[in-house]
Amino acid sequence: MSRFSSRKHLGALVGAVVLVGAGGWIAGTQVRSPADAAAAHTAPKAGPVTVAVQRQSLTATVVASGSVEFASPRPLALAGAVGTGASATAAGEGAEQRITKAPVAGTKVKEGDVLMTVNGRPVLALSGTVPMYRALGPGASGDDVKQLQKALHRLGFFSGSISGNYGQGTAAAVTSWYSSKGYEAQKPSADDEQQLGQLQQAVSAAQQTLLTTNSASSSSGGDETETGTAAGTDAGASGSASSPNPQSSTDAQIHQLQLDSARKALNMANAALSTFQASYGTKVPAGEVVFFPKLPVRLNKVTVKTGDTASGPIGTVTSSDLEVQAVVPGSDAELLRKGMAVEMTTTDGKKARGTVSALGADAASSTTTATGSDGDSEGSTGTTSGDTGSESAGTSATDSSAPVQLRISVPDSGELADEAEAAVRVTIKIGASDGKVLVVPLAAIRTSSDGNVRVQVERGGRLSDVHVTVGLSAAGLVEVKPTSGTLEQGDKVVVGE
Repeated sequence: MSRFSSRKHLGALVGAVVLVGAGGWIAGTQVRSPADAAAAHTAPKAGPVTVAVQRQSLTATVVASGSVEFASPRPLALAGAVGTGASATAAGEGAEQRITKAPVAGTKVKEGDVLMTVNGRPVLALSGTVPMYRALGPGASGDDVKQLQKALHRLGFFSGSISGNYGQGTAAAVTSWYSSKGYEAQKPSADDEQQLGQLQQAVSAAQQTLLTTNSASSSSGGDETETGTAAGTDAGASGSASSPNPQSSTDAQIHQLQLDSARKALNMANAALSTFQASYGTKVPAGEVVFFPKLPVRLNKVTVKTGDTASGPIGTVTSSDLEVQAVVPGSDAELLRKGMAVEMTTTDGKKARGTVSALGADAASSTTTATGSDGDSEGSTGTTSGDTGSESAGTSATDSSAPVQLRISVPDSGELADEAEAAVRVTIKIGASDGKVLVVPLAAIRTSSDGNVRVQVERGGRLSDVHVTVGLSAAGLVEVKPTSGTLEQGDKVVVGE
C-alpha cells in the first residue's frame, strides 16, 4: 500500500470519530430526565408586585360628556284666538285659526316684534311675567293691563298713567303700535256693532214706552178732573153729597204701575248699554300677544308650518345665552356643588369655561322642553375623601350610580358661540393637592377591620407595614402621609401578589 493511501484512510477514520462525538453531544443536550422536564415546566416562585412611590401634584376631576344648548327653554303657544280678520263668520271669529306666516327657527325676537301671523293677524312679543290669558280692551283692569301699559310705554306709544285700567289712552296706544307694524288694531266686530245697535234700540224703545205711558197717565188725569167737576155740579144741583169714584182710583193705580215699569225698563236698558259700551272699542285679542319673562329670545325650534292650525304647541324659545347639559353618575354627582369651575372641550379642540349652575332636579326642571345630553358620562378619574359641601346633588343611597342631570352656565360662550347642539367633553375640577405630595396607586391601600389604613413596603426582600392617612385621589392615585414608620419617594409598595 502506498503512503498516500495510508494517509487517506487515517483521515477518514479521524473524521468519523469527530462526527460520532458531535452527534453524541447533540443528543446529550436534547435528552432530559423526567425530573428535569418537570422542573423546566414549573412556574417560578410568586413574589409581590410592587410600584415605586411617586411625589407629584394631584388634581381630582369629574369628567363627563355633554351637549351645548341655548339656555332657558320654554314652550311657545298662543293663549287664545287672534282677531276676527277678514274671514269672520256670523259668530264673530274666523272659521279656523290658520297660520298664514309661520315663525322661523333661529330668529332673534325683540320686544314689539311680530312672531308670526294667524288669519292675517299678527302675533306680537312683549316683555312681562303675567301670561296672556284673556282679551284686553276698554273696561279691563288688572296686572296684565298694567303690564301692557308698561310695554307700550317702553316702545314709545303710551304716555299716560300706568294705572292698570284700560281706557281710551291705552286703546289709542294699541292702535298706534299696530299701525307701526303695518296692521290695524282689532276694532269692534260685526257682532259687537250689531249688539251695540240692539242695545241702543232697546233704550230708545224703553224711552218711547215711558213717554207713552206718561202721556196716557196725563190724559187720564185730565178726564178724571173734568169728570169730577161734572159730577160735582150734578151733585150740587141735586143737593146731595159727592162720594169717591172707585173706578177712577183703580185706573190711577194701574197707570202708576205702568209708569214705574216703564221707568224700570228704561233704567235696565241704559245699564246694559253702559256696560257694553265700557268694553266696546279697540282690543288686544288673547292670541295676538305673547308675554315673555325676558327679551330678547331665540326661536329655537318650530313645530308648525304655514297652513297649519294655530292650536297646540308652536315651538320652543330660548334665551340667546348658551349652557351645557350633561349627565353624571350619582357617585360623581355627590362630589359636585353649584359654582364649581368647568372646562368644556369640543371634539375639534375648541374650549370654553363655565360654572355648575344646577344639579339634579333643579337642572332637570329647566329642560322641560329641551333634550339633555346625548352621551353618557365617561366617569370620574378619581374621588376625594373630603366633604364637598351641602349644595351637592344628593343621590339615592340604594343606587349611587343613578344618573344625575347637570347644568353648566357659560357666561362667555367664546369658541362655543356657533356650537349649539355640539358634543363637548366636560371636566370639573373637584380638588387639588397642596403642591407635590407622596402618591401611591389605589391598589396599594389596605384597610384593616379597625379602620387603620396602611401600605406594605418592600425593603431588602422583606415586607413591612407603614400606616398612612389618605387624602385626595385622582387618576387611580391617592395622596398618602405616613403616620408610623417612614415612606419616601422611590420606596416600593405592594400592589398585588
